Amino acid sequence: MSVVVGEVTAVMGVEVTLRAYENSNLETHFYLGDRYKGISIREFISIEHGFREIICVVEGEYLDERFTENEGARVSYIRKLKARPIGHFQDGDFKEGIKYLPKIGDSANLLPDHKVGRIFERTANAQFSIGKLMKEEIEISLPWQKIFNSHLGIFGNTGSGKSNTLTKLYTVLFDNKYDHFNDKSTFVFLDFNGEYTGEQLVGVNKKKVLKLNTRTNDGDKFRLSESQFWDPETLGILFQATTNTQKPFLRRVVAERKKFQENADSLSAYLKFLLRRVLTSEDPNVEALELLKSLSKHLELSEGLVVALHSVGYMRKNPSFYYQDGANKRFFDADHDAYDQFFANLVNEITIAQIEGFDELQIRAELKLISDLLYGSVQYEHIRPLMNRLGSLKNIFSKVISVSDQEEDRDTVIVISLRECRSEVKKILPILIAKYYYEQHKEVVASPPETTMHLIVDEAHNILSQQSTREAESWKDYRLELFEEIIKEGRKFGVYITVASQRPADISPTIISQLHNYFIHRLVNDRDLALLENTITTLDSVSRSQIPNLPQGGCVVTGTTFDIPMLLQVDKLSEERSPDSSDVNLEKLWASD
Repeated sequence: MSVVVGEVTAVMGVEVTLRAYENSNLETHFYLGDRYKGISIREFISIEHGFREIICVVEGEYLDERFTENEGARVSYIRKLKARPIGHFQDGDFKEGIKYLPKIGDSANLLPDHKVGRIFERTANAQFSIGKLMKEEIEISLPWQKIFNSHLGIFGNTGSGKSNTLTKLYTVLFDNKYDHFNDKSTFVFLDFNGEYTGEQLVGVNKKKVLKLNTRTNDGDKFRLSESQFWDPETLGILFQATTNTQKPFLRRVVAERKKFQENADSLSAYLKFLLRRVLTSEDPNVEALELLKSLSKHLELSEGLVVALHSVGYMRKNPSFYYQDGANKRFFDADHDAYDQFFANLVNEITIAQIEGFDELQIRAELKLISDLLYGSVQYEHIRPLMNRLGSLKNIFSKVISVSDQEEDRDTVIVISLRECRSEVKKILPILIAKYYYEQHKEVVASPPETTMHLIVDEAHNILSQQSTREAESWKDYRLELFEEIIKEGRKFGVYITVASQRPADISPTIISQLHNYFIHRLVNDRDLALLENTITTLDSVSRSQIPNLPQGGCVVTGTTFDIPMLLQVDKLSEERSPDSSDVNLEKLWASD
């Protein structure tokens, strides 16, 4: 028994036309203790077809005119509904997909609230609720097993509730499942604005927060092991090396270090050899000499050697180096008399103290460039931009990255705040972090995966944008290719990405189209809406038309986990657990004392 509100009058393909009775206009019905919502757009109705209940969603309504003999010329109007089948109930469970179609004359019934909830709620025993259906106000438990086993996209303009939805999703997950992770899953949050460094997501004692800061030396640091740091790919990311010339150069630097790694004093010996080689070369190289003078500023060389080195000049008419000895010029001839007299003893005293990380990288790179110049195996103008970036970014990166082989405990939830970082670091470091965790997870994961890694990127347009004009095309391609690889191949290794952005149109369409599930808040920009229309196949026209007018916290939930798009009103988190992205309360701020 149910509330009958109409009958089927036409079936054209998968489009069903219904004649609605007069009682269908009521807002709410109550029958045998159950509440039934009246019919309107996006409501669900049940069509009785034999012993089956075919569930349809109402997509439109109109008035039909008809004339009858008894009524003469008087016009009466009949309410007609356009509906689309989405599934059926079998043994009390909702089955998605069009398996059965109604026939003309079948009766249409309203659905009680508890049955509407079961259309979206696949597992009735799950307790993963982040909000209620917007129109029906029915609390829905989302299928968390499928949601967190997929790539997620959360989009919405500023103030639409996007950050609250992201936080709510993971807060509910950690509240229910944190104690069951048992080192099987890692959640890494890239936090560009420092929104998750407090009590958000999970208590501060259950997460590791890294507050990176390029302004001072007191901030936290992202740790890389020696082998991870001395990796050409890692160095290529940090200093945006080009593929054809600069990356091969970094590979040679790393290979040379590895070759002489067992010799503790290899750097000193290398420098002594190059000093002699540069000054006594039969084919003097000016760039090599200038690099040596520049390098002397980074090393703790004796003052006498530094002064002597800067007293070396170059004779262009007869290409050769000379040493300015007072008013006299002493040329470095074939028998090396000048070198032996002014440099030999000073050079033999060189001892380079133990240096690590970025300082060692810069010295080794400069020495390698000098060596390559002497042997004519490198074009100086191709490597110079890399050396300039290395010099300018070295001190900045050394404030946020440490190189150490010290073992660290594995953390389940890691929040990396980039709020106090310079813009170039915000561009580069997330790529390194994503690659670090992705490669690390791939090395240890079994097949099929028994552990998972979840990378959550809030304000993802900062690093996944394809609109940036401040970087070279080759670097932009590499940056996007890395994330596209993770999003295409990561699922096989148990790596999942969640991206949240206020401008989905700025993000690579490849990345958007590879996401599995979407939480779409209010978007008003035509480019954003067009992108969603072209890339999300599960978004129907009715749901799409509602996106520009969604209230704060309201979103369209769709994707592979949800064959039926639904309008969800996400619950607002409590103030202490909300992300630090709330609007300023001007009434309170400007209140008179």
